[in-house]
Amino acid sequence: MKTRGVQLQYSFLGEGQRGGDVSNPLFDLLQALREHGSIQHAARATGASYRHVWGQLKHWEEVLGEALVTWTQGQPARLTPFAERLLWAETRARARLTPHIEALRVELERVLAEALDGTQQVLAVWASHDLALPLLREHASRTHRLHVDLRFAGSMDALRALAEGRCVVAGFHVPPLSSSDNLFAAQLKPLLKPGRHKLIGGWRRVQGLMVAPGNPLGLHGLPGLAMPGVRFVNRQSGSGTRLLTEHLLDEQGLSTGGIAGFDATAELSHVAVAAAIAGAQADAGVGIESAAAQFGLGFVPLIEEDYFFVCLRDALDHPAVRLLSALLQTGRWRQDLSTLAGCTASPEAGQVLSLTRALPWWHFRGHKRG
Repeated sequence: MKTRGVQLQYSFLGEGQRGGDVSNPLFDLLQALREHGSIQHAARATGASYRHVWGQLKHWEEVLGEALVTWTQGQPARLTPFAERLLWAETRARARLTPHIEALRVELERVLAEALDGTQQVLAVWASHDLALPLLREHASRTHRLHVDLRFAGSMDALRALAEGRCVVAGFHVPPLSSSDNLFAAQLKPLLKPGRHKLIGGWRRVQGLMVAPGNPLGLHGLPGLAMPGVRFVNRQSGSGTRLLTEHLLDEQGLSTGGIAGFDATAELSHVAVAAAIAGAQADAGVGIESAAAQFGLGFVPLIEEDYFFVCLRDALDHPAVRLLSALLQTGRWRQDLSTLAGCTASPEAGQVLSLTRALPWWHFRGHKRG
């Protein structure tokens, strides 16, 4: 295959986009051909003419130096093995880059918002990855004139960014805990202080094992990850989901040592984990149900957890923080959130909560309630 460079561009449209849905004519064409099985139907689906699609197909075959489609009389058109590999490689690369693409787009939108409309509030947020967050950004801009300057980071990294003054609000998630004597609580406590930090209720989401469609390996929980031949794809160190995985394994008396790939892989988002499984690069990974649904994967629920926002107590009067709190309490936002598999608004969504109220395991001797 000929070596070709990659050039990135961006454009201005009436509506923004979410996640890593970066458009490219070659991959849009391949996806349409895979889904519809003929040039005629692919042309209809993409709103183009038969002649245009045929010409584009031949153009890309010439550029790449490889055939993209195989033809058999009386049979649907099929992508060649090369085209299938190319399409899945692009899908996985885009999934891995979703947090970075989102951050770049946010920065461009922020600068433009400041230039075009000085009345819009801007809120710097570092947050653990969740598919609800791009939805929240869009909703905030559309309904509350609030620009959420969003950066994806692991839960622990987001909380450190808050402590270092790099953001006004951080987003993190936590499972239900019965006491502070566990791995998850031990990691959170140094980063959150009762009285100093205040929580804002967000939503609840389901985390579980993402597996291939139909769950061909019959995985029904974490113990199955140690079965011979199961390839696990993990999240990066510092992410809340990796910590959650280690916490759940520890609770069940399971070791990470017997899980193939546990320390060898590190994806930066739930979507990237899902893409690795959908592309047969791995058999299982822990992630949110909405990411599994996006890729049509099987899903084995493990736990429901809370997603919170947190800020310093003094920031509660910040106009942008008040807008965020108000937005999370609206029925329209709850409706938008309900479109994501495994996500429901928290009963205390948008409400300001003390640490010891939201996290009852936080109580410890000699400390005032926050």
